[in-house]
Amino acid sequence: MTDLRVIVDGCELEANWTDDAPETKAALADALPVAGEATRWGDELYFDVPIDVPAENARAVVPEGAIAYWPTGNVLCLFWGPTPASEDDEPRATSPVNIIARVTDTRPLADMEGGARVRLERTDD
Repeated sequence: MTDLRVIVDGCELEANWTDDAPETKAALADALPVAGEATRWGDELYFDVPIDVPAENARAVVPEGAIAYWPTGNVLCLFWGPTPASEDDEPRATSPVNIIARVTDTRPLADMEGGARVRLERTDD
């Protein structure tokens, strides 16, 4: 069973919470559902979210499928491949992010072009 549903331009993805940043996770969980018009930066989408938490176990290199909060910009990011900041094929944020969840299968994002409407919600919503 998955914890979260991520909808990217109508494509539903499943995701699970991680324990990397518990305070950030709690703040986002309280704000769900969240949605926005995302900006694309390489193989990353990001959009504004109504939370404001500091860096928490933050790091720049993240696993594929990471859903992370960028405290510098108060945005939620979804990574599925390299970005302009990457030093090979690893997903890399422009500066450290708090990882809060991970998408189980990022393959549907491979053919996406440009930005997208993104929504993150609990699976019971």
